[in-house]
Amino acid sequence: MGASASKALKNATGKSTGISNRTSGQPAAREHELESFLGGWASGSARNCADLPEERYLSDADPRLGSLISRVIEVEGPRRYQPSNASSHFDAIARSIVYQQLSKKAAATIYGRYRAIVRGGDPDEVIRAGVDELRAAGLSAPKVRYLRSLAEAVTSGSLDLRCIDKLTDYDVVDALTKVTGVGVWTAQMFLMFRLRRPDVLPIHDIGIQRGLQIAHGLRKPAAPGWIARAGARWAPSRSLACLYLWAAVDLRLDAAT
Repeated sequence: MGASASKALKNATGKSTGISNRTSGQPAAREHELESFLGGWASGSARNCADLPEERYLSDADPRLGSLISRVIEVEGPRRYQPSNASSHFDAIARSIVYQQLSKKAAATIYGRYRAIVRGGDPDEVIRAGVDELRAAGLSAPKVRYLRSLAEAVTSGSLDLRCIDKLTDYDVVDALTKVTGVGVWTAQMFLMFRLRRPDVLPIHDIGIQRGLQIAHGLRKPAAPGWIARAGARWAPSRSLACLYLWAAVDLRLDAAT
């Protein structure tokens, strides 16, 4: 692995400042995308950070983030992961490819057509399906190429999804981003929402950038390097911090003053 790729992977797990995202399009975690292909999040019942050890830890580490967390809890309750509704690790990644850069309605329609062709959601079925058949489902030519690349990587053994949950965060990102069409952001979402890793910080996600803008009253969305430095205080609970930052954006909370 080259020096630049190694640097990008270190940054992908929140350990440094820069990042290289090889997924097409602007990385931005929208709630419907996460719920659709990985399970998303749910609200709990507690209404006070003091009753929630992880939230209390984040609030002590970063009082401005703590204020934002309290505001989210007041409106919707605490943020928690839901069980992933993907049928397999392969299905979770395949869905992320299908959902890239699409509205909720369009993506759901196309994914439904895709699953009508690939009924079991298995890589062998993707390979057996014809390119024209997949294109007829509404998938773009690049997405068909990405899905077939993912399926071929799994069936050839170059990507072993059976053991991926035993890898470190760094190694998961390394393994997934070797597949065409799977970038650092997609790998990070897989870590957070499929593998439930607790300390992931996608510094190039526009929702995280805007969430920190709200939390800290910044004039502009937070820059990736700024996020990495601020997020260092949140370890080892950076994934949970992200849930609240995304929630603040979705709830359109006013920026802190």
